[in-house]
Amino acid sequence: MATTTSSVSNNQAHDNKPLPPLPSPPENVRIDDAAASLPSGSGDKGNGHSPPQEKLCMDDMLEKYCGEFGRWQIRQFILVSLAWILEAFHSMVMIFADHEPNWRCLSGSSGSGCSATTTSVCHLKPGSWEWVEGRNRSTVSEWGLICGDKFKVGLVQALFFLGCAIGAGIFGHLSDSFLGRKGSLIVACILNTIFGCLTALSPKYWVYALFRTLTGFTVSGVGINVFALANEPVGPSKRGVAGMSTFYFFPSGVAILSAIAYFFQKWRHLYIASSIPSILFVIFVIPFISESPRWYLVRGKINETMKLMSTIAATNGKHLPSNVIVALDQELESIPNDGKEGSFTPNNSNEISPKPNGDKEASPIQNDGKEESFTPNNRKETSPKPNGDKEASCIQNKGSGTEETHKNKTYENKDAISGSILDVIRSPATRIRLFLAVDLSFLVSLVYYGLSLNVVNMGVNLYMNVALNSLSELPAFMITALLSNRFGRKRLILGTMWFSGLFCLIGSFMKKVGVWKVVRMVCGILGIFGMAGTYNLLLIYTAELFPTVVRSVSLGCANQTSQMGAILAPFVVVLGGWLPFGVFAACAIFGGMFTIFLPETMNKPLYDTIAGLEASIV
Repeated sequence: MATTTSSVSNNQAHDNKPLPPLPSPPENVRIDDAAASLPSGSGDKGNGHSPPQEKLCMDDMLEKYCGEFGRWQIRQFILVSLAWILEAFHSMVMIFADHEPNWRCLSGSSGSGCSATTTSVCHLKPGSWEWVEGRNRSTVSEWGLICGDKFKVGLVQALFFLGCAIGAGIFGHLSDSFLGRKGSLIVACILNTIFGCLTALSPKYWVYALFRTLTGFTVSGVGINVFALANEPVGPSKRGVAGMSTFYFFPSGVAILSAIAYFFQKWRHLYIASSIPSILFVIFVIPFISESPRWYLVRGKINETMKLMSTIAATNGKHLPSNVIVALDQELESIPNDGKEGSFTPNNSNEISPKPNGDKEASPIQNDGKEESFTPNNRKETSPKPNGDKEASCIQNKGSGTEETHKNKTYENKDAISGSILDVIRSPATRIRLFLAVDLSFLVSLVYYGLSLNVVNMGVNLYMNVALNSLSELPAFMITALLSNRFGRKRLILGTMWFSGLFCLIGSFMKKVGVWKVVRMVCGILGIFGMAGTYNLLLIYTAELFPTVVRSVSLGCANQTSQMGAILAPFVVVLGGWLPFGVFAACAIFGGMFTIFLPETMNKPLYDTIAGLEASIV
């Protein structure tokens, strides 16, 4: 920095001597950096001030200075979204571990009724048949989960989703509170590895069911935190595409799991092989992932927020001026009384200074310099601002000419702001949104998982079948991602749900004979296609409906009801005949009507607090 920026000595300032003319800064010094180190004028006695402070909400700062989806966000997005693959491993491994293997009649058992035309072993005598790949191929063959005990396979699946429902609420609260998004993700991944490996060692069925329930409990913590970490640092205009892009990883994980299951065909080996990647993710990927800046902000960690925002701007090739500071939306919406504001001091005492224009006061900022803006008793000296500008940050400059950045400033942290599900219910602005969001989540999950279970009846190779089913969802994600910023979240969810419901309705009239059997299968595929886009777009929509302080807990609540739909889906499928398609059609069409009563969130601010959301509605 030019030496002229520190040419005024302390004695000159105190003697009120005229200031010498200031030459222009050197060519290699940015104008805003030079301005940040200039004295504010002869009227300020020995106190250096930065330019007028600019307070911005997180979305505005991303749009104006840091970049909405630059290199930093892309790296964070990819690294975090890899955890979706891990969730797919733990969620879908039961398809292979709990399937019923092939069986065959033993030689010389023709008199027992076992023949090539026999389709079930339930009425065969023991010893007249055997499992082709041996008893340890799956849980069904090892523990005899057939005939009268076949319900136990569905029970394990229901218990897994029940664990997901319970864990979603708990991890949602932990994510919004002291543990944070990153900390909650670490805990979830470590527990997934532990419970997954213990599942492989289960000696009995009920021990196996217990560990699958515990795995479901921790799996829900992965999805909630991955979505927040990947999307909260993204600007509003890019959030829809970014959010939809995260869902490419889950079906890709299911396809990868199919390959893993092909090589590890014994269920115990498969559980270990699908659990180890979670701990590898913690060791090799988590260190390169940053905590969400929005979580820092609502927890009152202003220093960490500004340092991270400065890093985001620098990585994206942008510049975040030193006089810009992030603020909660409720601070920006607040109006000072009588043109006066309280300035926060280190000992939490307030001194009132008149503000000619009633502007918001900036948070105090300090540097380890010689000039101090605080008196020995730690009370801040305040003075009127004749120019009516926003009050500048209190900066202690060394006068050395070094560039001021957010990394060498110290901001006063604020009290953490937290919220719970009770706060969501108390507020009229969020209460109706929560009610509609949980209803939509339940119905969408019921249809999505129900149709997915129907597809396994295609009669092809199990590994190929699962891989094709998962890959068929990718076009739905691509189309909804491209259209979400054109038609909006609300209309697109309504359209995809009714699209799915229409083909489910048509499928309910199709019989399982001749060409109608093919038409019925196509209707099922198109129903999954539409509901896959809805399922993932709904997660983005729900996240945008709620402010940061209660976003994870609201997502957790919606995820809980989503798991309830997943638990109910197998029971709808076993009804058989036209009923499954009929129920799915009714749920999709009726559920689409709920979106009519919800607001559009496309290109709208992502509010930090409930108060900020309420102020925007009024």
